[in-house]
Amino acid sequence: LTVYEPIQYYRRAEDKRLFTLIRCRIHSGRTHQIRVHLAHVRYPLVGDPVYGGRLKMPAGAGESLKTLLREFPRQALHAHKLRFDHPVSGAPVECKAPLPDDMFLLLDALREDQESD
Repeated sequence: LTVYEPIQYYRRAEDKRLFTLIRCRIHSGRTHQIRVHLAHVRYPLVGDPVYGGRLKMPAGAGESLKTLLREFPRQALHAHKLRFDHPVSGAPVECKAPLPDDMFLLLDALREDQESD
């Protein structure tokens, strides 16, 4: 089961939806299921060559955004927080990680492109 929640929409005036920052919670399975489930509901990940399909450049996007989208080196997927039971002790374990620089750059580029409309 994957539960997702839109956090921020990035669009230009003439478009319904171009990109969306979302929060996902998986209750079983692995990150692969996030990719499959999001592609199924038409929220493919930037940088996912398997489930994201061919990269479609947004109409009217600036050159800096187009370049960043073309060159994004991985799937735009980040595990901010993971919780699981320790396999030996059974104690709950929680790990947190800040958003990586490449994701900050992507979100900044989307924001700037939206504001330039």
